[in-house]
Amino acid sequence: MSAQLSPHLLLAVPLAPLVGAIAAGFFGKVIGRSGAHTVTILGVLVAFILSAMTLQSVVVDGAHYNATVYEWMRVGDLKMEVGFLVDGLTAMMMCVVTFVSLMVHIYTIGYMAEEDGYQRFFSYISLFTFSMLMLVMSNNMLQLFFGWEAVGLVSYLLIGFYYKKPTAIAANMKAFLVNRVGDFGFILGIGLIVAYAGTLNYSEAFAKADELAKLTLPGTGWMLITVICICLFIGAMGKSAQFPLHVWLPDSMEGPTPISALIHAATMVTAGIFMVARMSPLFELSDTALSFIMVIGAITALFMGFLGIIQNDIKRVVAYSTLSQLGYMTVALGVSAYSVAVFHLMTHAFFKALLFLGAGSVIMGMHHDQDIRNMGGLRKYMPITWITSLLGSLALIGTPLFSGFYSKDSIIEAVHASHLWGSAFAYFAVIAGVFVTAFYSFRMYFLVFHGKERFHHKPFPAEHDAHAADDGHGHADAHASASAHAHDDGHGHHNHDHTPHESPWVVTIPLVLLAIPSVLVGYLTIAPMLYGDLFKDSIFINADRHPAMAELARGFHGAAAMALHGLSTLPFWLALAGVVVAYVFYVLKPEIPAACARLFAPIVKVLENKYYMDWFNEHVLAAGARWLGRGLWKGGDVAFIDGALVNGSARGIGAISSIVRLVQTGYLYWYALVMILGLMGLMTWQLWPYLGHLVGR
Repeated sequence: MSAQLSPHLLLAVPLAPLVGAIAAGFFGKVIGRSGAHTVTILGVLVAFILSAMTLQSVVVDGAHYNATVYEWMRVGDLKMEVGFLVDGLTAMMMCVVTFVSLMVHIYTIGYMAEEDGYQRFFSYISLFTFSMLMLVMSNNMLQLFFGWEAVGLVSYLLIGFYYKKPTAIAANMKAFLVNRVGDFGFILGIGLIVAYAGTLNYSEAFAKADELAKLTLPGTGWMLITVICICLFIGAMGKSAQFPLHVWLPDSMEGPTPISALIHAATMVTAGIFMVARMSPLFELSDTALSFIMVIGAITALFMGFLGIIQNDIKRVVAYSTLSQLGYMTVALGVSAYSVAVFHLMTHAFFKALLFLGAGSVIMGMHHDQDIRNMGGLRKYMPITWITSLLGSLALIGTPLFSGFYSKDSIIEAVHASHLWGSAFAYFAVIAGVFVTAFYSFRMYFLVFHGKERFHHKPFPAEHDAHAADDGHGHADAHASASAHAHDDGHGHHNHDHTPHESPWVVTIPLVLLAIPSVLVGYLTIAPMLYGDLFKDSIFINADRHPAMAELARGFHGAAAMALHGLSTLPFWLALAGVVVAYVFYVLKPEIPAACARLFAPIVKVLENKYYMDWFNEHVLAAGARWLGRGLWKGGDVAFIDGALVNGSARGIGAISSIVRLVQTGYLYWYALVMILGLMGLMTWQLWPYLGHLVGR
């Protein structure tokens, strides 16, 4: 019999960051800057320690927890409650979320040192951590939806942190609206489960999965389980930024760099991947839904990677990398390799947080210039940032022995083993994406850390001015530290000393601590996560219908053997080719990219306009919505409701009153005449049958 986890300790995991968020948010002026970061870091540290203890209990002792913590209400037989489901999947997610959040909290001390709204920012990121923990720890769809919407709300606040900056306001509104589209599908999926399974609880809903699989949606020939799964996945498309609901994620770079790391690495965008993995007993029953998921993921993985090639903002390069890697995770979900998707989610969280925080360190060292074309040669000025960024990049491209290799190669092999419709296109996408990822990753790496030093003369000052635009607070995008501000005049302007510098220890320590799992965690955890019992109670796979994981297990002979074999596989050589091409293009022969841009100008224009998705959304969808809204306003509200029903009824009563008013003269003789005429009429009406009878005789 497995050990039981303490509900009090589990409750402390999400509540500790919540207490820190409340303290920093409501009492920030009282406790000051140091008090705000102390109380929030302490809260997240407590959450991380308890999460690590929970994971140890789950792995070593086989501990498990699934119970109600608080019952909110009952509606008939439907229970609405707060409850925790803690198994291998949840415990792993708890550790990833709290560790990455802890690193971001520490990093923020240096990055936001001179920023207005310091306490507010710490309150937001701590609240973000609480929301994500409530999501991953839930044992029912009501609490899942609460955490789902809470991370969306806090992301809105964080992306628009510079609330006087127009681009930030546009970006957070864009994120909010796009996520509402996905959330509409998500709540429809939950509603269908409630309607046909009669429960919000995971275990109870999964127990009725086979019954749901036999039903069709009333009035259609569609299988109910397919409709449920696609609706749920539409929610994941919004949160995890899958095509075509990906458009909000690159614009989220308008927020400060620490929150970019938190959103892209451990919270928000991973929610959709986690949700589909948690709902695997439902998704396993619909091959149509799985194929849909796989194709959407493949499109995202490949085509978002192309956009990373032409980005010049260092944060946006990493942002498009996130989109592409989320596509890889989604493809893994589509081939029923749920554990591989979650494995890549974990490894990606570490090296993507490292790359974002490394990008923030570069921005600090460059005095808030984010254009990689104005950099070069930073290796000797920022050695810690350089080596940690290199390790993160090697992990991202799937270098053997690095964490990204184990998860990424497993995805590629799982897709190759799948026989679902669309798997051929998905395999091409994930294979081609290897070269694309290596190329844009090392394009950024070489332009930033190697080659000529371009920061003295800044060949693209206009781009720099745009990126360092005033945020509405009188500061540039992120005032990093006192040393950075020695080069800033307090109004977003800089003097002529642009010599880069290494970041302070509160920035570099999180980089080092994230670099360690970016290198080692894949090697250490692939066996228990993919081929062990860690997810045995969390993820369900029908091996007869979806044999991908079984085929992977037959070919696995240990982490070391996998890395050694990886040196002879196609993905390794494609990744190496991407690195070599990037080195030739941006170090040896920098004139080649300019020539390619001229030669492929039409393609470059399409990429620069992001496949015209923003144009389509603005000029077609938004314009159509405005036209529909104006029609409903003018025709429905003004003409029908106000004009016909409200004002029309008033006008009708007025017309009747004007007629009735004519007979209300106030003269006694008029009323007497009307009474006599009325009496005569009444008598005639009553006597008419008798008169007719007499006339007839």
